[in-house]
Amino acid sequence: MNAFAAIALWSTVALLGLRLKHVPPFLLVGAALLIGGLAGLRRGTFRGLRPRTVLLGVYGLFAYHFCLFMALRLAPPVETSLLNYLWPLLMVALAPVLLPECALKPRHLAGVLLGFGGVILLVAGETSGPLSGHAAGYGLAVAAAFIWASYSLLTKRFGGSGTAGVSACCLISGALSLACHAAFEPRYAFVAADAASLLALGLGPLGVSFYLWDRAVKEGDPRAIATLAYLTPLLSTAWLTLFGGGRLTLASAAAAALIVGGAVVGSR
Repeated sequence: MNAFAAIALWSTVALLGLRLKHVPPFLLVGAALLIGGLAGLRRGTFRGLRPRTVLLGVYGLFAYHFCLFMALRLAPPVETSLLNYLWPLLMVALAPVLLPECALKPRHLAGVLLGFGGVILLVAGETSGPLSGHAAGYGLAVAAAFIWASYSLLTKRFGGSGTAGVSACCLISGALSLACHAAFEPRYAFVAADAASLLALGLGPLGVSFYLWDRAVKEGDPRAIATLAYLTPLLSTAWLTLFGGGRLTLASAAAAALIVGGAVVGSR
């Protein structure tokens, strides 16, 4: 349930991002991560944190978003997002390497491949062309996928960092994201109309979701969790259809069947 709750929260990123598309991305992520970090802040949050915990958290939360947003600056967004969604597949493939007790079973591989096939079908109508050119952007998108997959597996290997650790890493990663905003982006001042969507982004997909994910990968089977992750773009499409002006198509329905089928097969 923790994994599904995190995935459900992540699926709202596109809708909230659409409402905040005028905000520079590093500023948006930095502010949202600070809100998410404050949501889990408690007395003694930074006391007793191990350097390994902090480095792993910053690797997952900051390095992932840095690579993803730099990729989006250098390559078309749809193709970049598709490559970023290699992370569940990489999570399954890397599980036996980083977690020797997690042997790769055919059903896990089948589930994650079905899910990725569904994602390809979901975005096929939006792609602007073949994956050629924009090599740096595509490379950064794949790097982002690798970072999130390995971060998730290493979280399980090292036992997770708990609410206090995730809160600290959100705050540090948020500060680093704001530094990237200062270095790479034009200045922007938030206005009152941004407040509700920014608060929802910080408390949900860039806040509580990380606490839930930390617990999910620590306690659950990462191979099964990875197959559920492809529900994210499917749910995202549903949110956009309901509230963002998007529309469902026959391809969307077929993609839904593949993604849900993959989740059922892989999480058995």
